[in-house]
Amino acid sequence: MFNHIVNKKIQHCFYATLLLFVQNTSADVSVNTEVDTTREQIKKLPTDDIWWTVNGEDMLWNFKNLNKIFPTNTVYRNGPVKDLRLNVSTSIAKTNISTPSGPMTFERFLHSDLSTAISVVIVHKGEIVYEKYPRMKPHEKPVFWSVAKVFTATLVAILEEQNKVDTTLPIDFYLPELKGSDFEGILIQNILDMATGIKCSEEYVDKQACYYVYSSAIGDGFWTTESPDNPYEFVAKLKVGQFAEQGQQYDYSGVNTFILGWLVEKTTGLQFQDALSEMIWTKIGVEADGAFFAPRYGVPVIHGGFLARPRDVARFGLLFTPSFNKVSDKRLISEKYINKLLHSGRSSLMIKPGRPVFIPGLKHNIDQWDMVFENGNIYKGGWAGQGLIVNPIEDYVVVWNSYFKDKQQSETKLTPVIFELMDSIYKNNNDL
Repeated sequence: MFNHIVNKKIQHCFYATLLLFVQNTSADVSVNTEVDTTREQIKKLPTDDIWWTVNGEDMLWNFKNLNKIFPTNTVYRNGPVKDLRLNVSTSIAKTNISTPSGPMTFERFLHSDLSTAISVVIVHKGEIVYEKYPRMKPHEKPVFWSVAKVFTATLVAILEEQNKVDTTLPIDFYLPELKGSDFEGILIQNILDMATGIKCSEEYVDKQACYYVYSSAIGDGFWTTESPDNPYEFVAKLKVGQFAEQGQQYDYSGVNTFILGWLVEKTTGLQFQDALSEMIWTKIGVEADGAFFAPRYGVPVIHGGFLARPRDVARFGLLFTPSFNKVSDKRLISEKYINKLLHSGRSSLMIKPGRPVFIPGLKHNIDQWDMVFENGNIYKGGWAGQGLIVNPIEDYVVVWNSYFKDKQQSETKLTPVIFELMDSIYKNNNDL
């Protein structure tokens, strides 16, 4: 009995001491540095406006950690990695480019305070000739915004090669859900070329605008209880009218990309990210899974929200070059389709009445790619200074990411620097 009482007292003293310790130290408890940082960064996100309106270092963190903020849908890899040989070019780093502070070598610029470059990868003839990650780690997966649009168009192209889609037909031939909407009768090619004529231009200011309401429904606009929950239903009932006859004018809108993604889903019977996994990502020896951010009900934001390693986006780009065999045993993208991109665009789409476009060497836009140039550059840009260039003629791919330094966006923009760099290399006949 005596021992039992003593043991009870000892046990009571132990728990009392433990409780006192916890009470005295709980205020100092920290999770771990990474979790604490994530918690603080998420707290900084706007609660009364679009979440991605922050700039500077917060934007940089968000771009590299989107998977910690929102749900994502995985784009799966498979099989052995297709290693890309390193064959570093010293001439690229030393090439002078223009900056507000005067000429500066490309390498110095990337690491300077003028720049907000996150990553740059250049592949020539299937070999990595330049690779820098000034503000990220190579294994991280920064978000690719509108660059993601060309993945959708590429899947449509593959389905057309398989005779499962005919882009000369109206979209409601495959998606009867669109009958009665503004998209009824709109040819798939005009959707690919951003030439529907529908009044739904990209818009993130007027919350009543067609595009803003769509963006809220899918999850990258600011959602309220009055916003629609279902982007499929929203576009199926869309009745906003047209500003022009279809096929006459270029008018940028992610709604077009969403419709094309729905076409892919309907044709394949797979959700979009699974179609991309099966048709491309599992076949090109990528290093890591990709992902689409999917903030509402698991619907991927395919018009702009793809997370991937820059090297893996470069592997995708190689499919459009003669060095496709560095990542795939067979052609996934036919020469016929590459010729279409190079030669079958409509230059008239980019000329608005009274406002011609004067960009040296520009030929046309086509199939969600923003610009195709005389020198063979096929370019897709993304918000805040991202881009992908594939050049089937010179056999190179360029992938880059950056962000906005501040509200004034006072950084020296990376995209024109990339174009200047590549033009300089080839004008001077430098060896990549």
